[in-house]
Amino acid sequence: MVHALHQCHRVLRPEGALIDLRPAAVHRVVGIEKAGRFRRFAVMRERFTDEHAADRAVARVVREGLFTVATRRRFPCDRTMDTVREFEEWLEIAIRLSKWPRHEWLVRRVAGRLEARGAGAKIVVRGPMDLAVLRKRSPRR
Repeated sequence: MVHALHQCHRVLRPEGALIDLRPAAVHRVVGIEKAGRFRRFAVMRERFTDEHAADRAVARVVREGLFTVATRRRFPCDRTMDTVREFEEWLEIAIRLSKWPRHEWLVRRVAGRLEARGAGAKIVVRGPMDLAVLRKRSPRR
């Protein structure tokens, strides 16, 4: 990732912005929402190896003086799904991309909770996103 950030620095104009937007290294919670009321019933068991590596890479290029951090924000992000099948598809992609452990236990729990809540219930995966705006530092003259 450091190499990619160096390449971004190379192609950005002076004072150009680099947007770093990714899921926060925080375990996502899963729940069922019905009639605007969210009920949490599980916490996912993600590994954050890639997220921590990305944090270190950004910190390194800031220390090297290539970028300054113009702003950082953390904001909530909900993924809402209507069916257990949608949840399974999302989970499969997330596991493949992020190298998480299997979560079969969670699929079974989601199916039971969704059925128990009845019509109109939605599956919600809740976890924050981190946003950082990095500015390319102008060369000193």
